[in-house]
Amino acid sequence: MSSYILMKIFESSPARYDTGIRLLSFGTLDHTYERLLAPLQPGRKVLDIGCGTGKLTLKAARKGAFVKGIDLNPEMLAIAKKHAADEGFEQNIEFSEIGVAELSGEKTESYDVVTSGLCFSELSEDEINYTLKEIKRLLKPDGYLLIADEVVPENYIKKIIHFIFRLPLALITYILTQTTTQAVKNLPKKIDAAGFFIASVRLNKMGNFMELTAIKKKV
Repeated sequence: MSSYILMKIFESSPARYDTGIRLLSFGTLDHTYERLLAPLQPGRKVLDIGCGTGKLTLKAARKGAFVKGIDLNPEMLAIAKKHAADEGFEQNIEFSEIGVAELSGEKTESYDVVTSGLCFSELSEDEINYTLKEIKRLLKPDGYLLIADEVVPENYIKKIIHFIFRLPLALITYILTQTTTQAVKNLPKKIDAAGFFIASVRLNKMGNFMELTAIKKKV
């Protein structure tokens, strides 16, 4: 799977975002999200953080979940709402133009599952730590945290190759959008330190894209 740093370019043109990400992932992102949502049961309450155009949100809704998708990009949310309406999922999905910081009013332990696709790589270290803390508060005991995102490879050779290929993409992305993404370092360790049990980790061949399933530890 190729680097997801170019997603920022497509975010600057939301109408082309889904097509762009599909091309960048060589069509594998749909399968990735299907695997990620394997633990999800019908009737569960889900929070999708950084929902974008709603691809992961809609997949959760199709499995019978009630989903709240949040994102700070109004144009992306407009596309997500259209997708939901086209499939008749308005009753199952709520979209909100907010970030994690605005979730402080949400009731503690009110979600069964929290999902995040290609969002953590847009956050700073402090933002990741805050987000994980808030996710832990919002999840019910034994609730699931499901993440798919770009990570820094642990293997030294793969890490070098990753940065060689990533650097020109980072420069192009910054020139076009004045923003970029940052592959997450030590994501499982961060999640474990936040109070979660790591149930499974799946990496692509390059070791730079991770599917992670974690469960909130009981106190």
